[in-house]
Amino acid sequence: MPEIITAKSAGFCFGVQRAVDTVYEEIARGGAIYTYGPIIHNEEVVRDLEEKGVRVIESPQEIDALESGTVIVRSHGVPEKLMNRIESSRAHCVDATCPFVKRIHNTVAAQSAKGDKIVIIGNAGHPEVEGIMGWSLTPATVIETREEAAAFNEKTQRTLCVVAQTTFNQNKFQELVDILKQKGYNITVVNTICNATRERQEEAKRIAAVADVMIVIGGKHSSNSAKLYEICRRECERTFFIQTRDDLHLSLTGEEKVIGITAGASTPKNIIEEVQAYVRTDI
Repeated sequence: MPEIITAKSAGFCFGVQRAVDTVYEEIARGGAIYTYGPIIHNEEVVRDLEEKGVRVIESPQEIDALESGTVIVRSHGVPEKLMNRIESSRAHCVDATCPFVKRIHNTVAAQSAKGDKIVIIGNAGHPEVEGIMGWSLTPATVIETREEAAAFNEKTQRTLCVVAQTTFNQNKFQELVDILKQKGYNITVVNTICNATRERQEEAKRIAAVADVMIVIGGKHSSNSAKLYEICRRECERTFFIQTRDDLHLSLTGEEKVIGITAGASTPKNIIEEVQAYVRTDI
């Protein structure tokens, strides 16, 4: 039987746990509950909340149409204009934005007010990045790849204020910052990748480096889980990305000595435990 190593950092991070707890607390209070977008990128959690009557709304128009109830802003945060719209609606607003994301909002708002050009290292189109962009007083640029960093050629004397999506790959962030620095811009770097992300990525890499098989558990729309898969796949060729135990189809040779398990920040503890139990007893 191979040794099974489960990452200590696997599962809900502080910001996600706080957001999910907030929704369940509001359910207990009663009344109509809405989240702006899925509260986290995990279909199992969102399905459970829907069964308890929580509705997901996706547009400002839906907010305007509400007569009452509570709208919870998800952990990813939202643009400033949208936050103002929710707060001025007929519904009660509960802000469950992750405090680490809120810190980026404040930095971007303050630095853009000073005249800095905001550059966000992150995944374009991701709700966290969309929210960050919406707190800049001037148009922000999102850079995700080496090619985009190399192509960045804004003719400006303004300082570039570079921030990161909280769940971005730490090594890739530094690589893209270095490319920008080589272009001769005056750059202020605010590394806003949260410590939980850093620790999760580093631990996943360590485990994958010694594993014969590596399992990454996360929602299919979870950016941080996808990054964990990328990191683990570089260290361990037999890396599997699954949402639940039902997605896991392992064919072992009997020569495996170590099976590693990690999970993204939006993966509930019970799903991790189900995968652990399955690997221990059923394969």
